[in-house]
Amino acid sequence: MQIGVHTPPLADEQLESALPYLDDLGVDAIEPGVGGHPGQDHLVRSEYLDDETAQAELGDLLEECDMEISALATHNNPLHPDDERAAEADTELREAIRLAAQLEVDAVTCFSGLPAGGPNDEVPNWITAPWPPEHADALEYQWEQAVDYWGEIADDAADHGVDVAIEMHPNMLIYEPHGLARLREETGERIGANFDPSHLYWQGITITDAIRYLGERDAIHHVHAKDTKIYDAQAREKGVLDTTAYDDEPNRSWLFRSVGYGHGEAHWKDIVSALRLVGYDGTLSIEHEDSLTSSREGLEKAIELLDRAVLETQPGEAYWAD
Repeated sequence: MQIGVHTPPLADEQLESALPYLDDLGVDAIEPGVGGHPGQDHLVRSEYLDDETAQAELGDLLEECDMEISALATHNNPLHPDDERAAEADTELREAIRLAAQLEVDAVTCFSGLPAGGPNDEVPNWITAPWPPEHADALEYQWEQAVDYWGEIADDAADHGVDVAIEMHPNMLIYEPHGLARLREETGERIGANFDPSHLYWQGITITDAIRYLGERDAIHHVHAKDTKIYDAQAREKGVLDTTAYDDEPNRSWLFRSVGYGHGEAHWKDIVSALRLVGYDGTLSIEHEDSLTSSREGLEKAIELLDRAVLETQPGEAYWAD
């Protein structure tokens, strides 16, 4: 198991300087954006796709810093009812899959996307209850759209030997583990989770149980290390479906926090142990979106905590059981 960093917080500097900085902190892997909401500040997709020279130069830079790429990130909405927006997101995702294969990267991280509630709607519709009945009908329509699309993507990913790791996220069709498992069952084993606990916390989901649930289905392709703190005083008044602006911190029911500032070190050791129990020994990719601290301080404190939590070696024989 190794520590990685999702690199958008370091967008103000070039990869050539960001990598030595992360290497000095003990980071082993990066997850750069190649499109969508993460942008592509550190890895412009068009500059590397099908360009063996550029890819070789990138490989040399990574080797020099003893670094690897854990995944390529392109978080967008390929199921958007606006055809142009959907097509752009689809192109980003398919090209990211191709580029990952060319760079010998195992996974692409993304969102499931969210369709409209029907063929004549213009806005994506996040449905969280089956009543009134038209909402259940809309959800059925959305699943039809999603299964058709992600079935094609699963085939494309399989052809390239790349896993598609979907982050469970609100305002997307897939926002919790049962939905993720259903999409995988209906489309193929290349579809799995980019297991990010941050949005699961505020939904009341127990993280270690969710890891075991998805791990039993071999459905965890990549993991984000990102914390969330629920502020009970606000949550008791208005619940956790909070539309308060992220920068209005005192009035929110919950905030994204740096690793260790929402849940303590013992909890993160439990997460690491649960991941080991289900056979995941890949990267814990730190995603910094904590508005109460700077990117570098948040990253450095997260790295420091995770360095004590990760299990780097494989277990030996249980000699004490003989």
